[in-house]
Amino acid sequence: MELGRLVFEHPEFIVVDKPPGVSVHKDLDQSGYLMAWSAARNEPLWLVHRLDKMTSGLLLLGRTQSAAAQLSQLFALREVEKLYLAISASKPRRKQGMIRGDMQSARRGSWKLLRTEQNPAATEYVSRGVGQGRRLFLCHPLTGKTHQIRVALKSEGAPILGDSRYATGSAANADRGYLHAWQLGFEFLGECFRFRADPSSGEWFDRARQQGELEALLGENLPAHWQLRYLPVET
Repeated sequence: MELGRLVFEHPEFIVVDKPPGVSVHKDLDQSGYLMAWSAARNEPLWLVHRLDKMTSGLLLLGRTQSAAAQLSQLFALREVEKLYLAISASKPRRKQGMIRGDMQSARRGSWKLLRTEQNPAATEYVSRGVGQGRRLFLCHPLTGKTHQIRVALKSEGAPILGDSRYATGSAANADRGYLHAWQLGFEFLGECFRFRADPSSGEWFDRARQQGELEALLGENLPAHWQLRYLPVET
């Protein structure tokens, strides 16, 4: 199993850059990403949060059970700032905005967005065209629901490229699913932590990076109402 890159090591946790197509938990055909990292480092590790199998990027793993619980609580209290990158082969209804709504389970492990807001998922985003009908999204999820960003962008008419669950036709077929956990920021034990891991795989992510589109997204002045304290991390 490809482990990806160790981004940062702390006495209480590590930050890794998960490759796409790897399950955090044990799959039928794989031992699981957490177990693989634990074996590679010869130490027990605990999940702090989750990334979908198709999603690459920053993942926190606790080195002690208590640290993992504390960090997980930060996520639960929405005190961790997260920025994701995504690419779609479709233009969204709006170039930027907020997507809110309750999420309801659908068939075969999928989810759908409702118009009600009793316990809504909330995702802010901005986007820009990157050529050949592709659009690059910077997503700021305020909640942490299952498949949240994937369902949100589908609801805007711009399913993520390579997402075989929510995209259809040619958009469902790509060299990878184009969702990447790009940046994380939080405070832990009185210290501020800010991490960034640019996507390291995928033809369209490579093109966007080489053309300076990642920095261009940040250079467009993120909406003030995003109220970011720790992010973004610029090069």
